[in-house]
Amino acid sequence: MEAQRISNPTRKLLLMLSIILVTVGACGGPLIMRLYFLHGGKRIWLTGWLQTAAWPLILIPLVASYCNRRKKPEGGSPTKLVLIDLRTLISGVIIGCLVGLTNHLYSFGVGHLPVSTNSLILATQLVFTAFSAFILVGQKFNAYTVNAIVLLTLGSVVLAIHAGSERPKGEKNKTYVLGFILTFAAAALSGCLLPLIELTYMKAKQAISYTLVMEFQSVVCISATVFSAVGMLVNNDFKEISQEAREYQLGETKYYLVLVWCAIVWQCFTVGFTGIIFCASSLFSGIMLAALLPITEVLAVIFYHEKFQAEKGIALALSLWGFISHFYGAIKHGKKQQIPEAAAP
Repeated sequence: MEAQRISNPTRKLLLMLSIILVTVGACGGPLIMRLYFLHGGKRIWLTGWLQTAAWPLILIPLVASYCNRRKKPEGGSPTKLVLIDLRTLISGVIIGCLVGLTNHLYSFGVGHLPVSTNSLILATQLVFTAFSAFILVGQKFNAYTVNAIVLLTLGSVVLAIHAGSERPKGEKNKTYVLGFILTFAAAALSGCLLPLIELTYMKAKQAISYTLVMEFQSVVCISATVFSAVGMLVNNDFKEISQEAREYQLGETKYYLVLVWCAIVWQCFTVGFTGIIFCASSLFSGIMLAALLPITEVLAVIFYHEKFQAEKGIALALSLWGFISHFYGAIKHGKKQQIPEAAAP
């Protein structure tokens, strides 16, 4: 991958902004989606569609970037409207369809499991991300990263102790177990997709700028949205939305507000983890997501009054410890790289 050079301050600022967006999306997305299901929502394909439906928001930075490039043309050559090449475009479409499938699996889990249990299962995503990153992009591990993976995975194991006792009232055992299995499948598929996106950047035969990354992500989101829209057509979701809105327990207006904000918050998540992969790595994005899961659990306790056993407190501490371990290792590794550069003539 030939990455476009950007200054360290700019990269750090972009990384911090991406982390903020991921935090908003990873914590807010499941809570708003669960709100939809708790008060009468039942459309699984619709909630999967919402996770990428706000992709037009990506056009805002893309238009701004295009206008900026027109002011500063490189070498006097005409400014291209689109930077992405055909090969990367095709990769984006394929990955987008896989993202659409992942969203559908995840939505089923949110619809039938408590947020805390759902978060527990998703914590296993880190293991799949680490393994896939090692196979696909040759990710190197240091002691701090291994420690982080062990701690974050251990945190999810601790949470599993009382997971079975939290089945929602009225939820059938069959759908509860199916939700458990499909959420685990979503975690596995999502964990593999992050390194696959990084591999796409590495194989691209052009400089990878943040503008190109946003173009690639827009292709992924459009493909995932179309994938889910086809599912909605087959399942007659479009015809049922108006009826479901009228019967929604919080009222018709709040029904549509929930849908809109669900789409916006999930788009924050999408843009954020894309930025983290660009500025850091797919493994760091996986660690970031795993570290945020216990925070989502705490928010679920606050807003939905889910039980907070001692195991959840221990898992939260382990997850924060694991994230700090990885972050400290990254800083230490960065300082070691700066020493040879400073010594070079």
